[in-house]
Amino acid sequence: MATVKRILKEYDDLKSNTLSNLQIESINRDEPFIWKAYIIGPESTPYQNGMFELKIVFPNEYPFKAPKIQFITKIFHPNINSGGAICLDILKDQWSPVLTVVKVLLSISSLLSDPNPNDPLVPEIAEVSKKNRERYNQTARQWTDR
Repeated sequence: MATVKRILKEYDDLKSNTLSNLQIESINRDEPFIWKAYIIGPESTPYQNGMFELKIVFPNEYPFKAPKIQFITKIFHPNINSGGAICLDILKDQWSPVLTVVKVLLSISSLLSDPNPNDPLVPEIAEVSKKNRERYNQTARQWTDR
């Protein structure tokens, strides 16, 4: 099946990836549609040194349909809700089969560095981010330390 071949290739690519802020857990090659990944919080952000667990579920139609990615680790962020859903255009209407999991995880890491309070999934956190950035950073740091 082409989907499984593509998923396993991306897994091998990610395992050999030299990006220090992305990690992937070993997968069951007999059931490769569910992954566990980790993003290390980017430097100079309130998420620095945090390790954020994500669950990745590939649809049977991958790469023509986007994978479902959610944060398992709780995070204080205007674009990530309490259920771990992520507001990111490439996971929705801007998905393209040329995208890979590595590119998506890098985009999620960038979202940690540069939240988008103008397109929030959690409006309350977006308001804090806009009106009191110091308080936002402090709260995000506290959640990250937990």
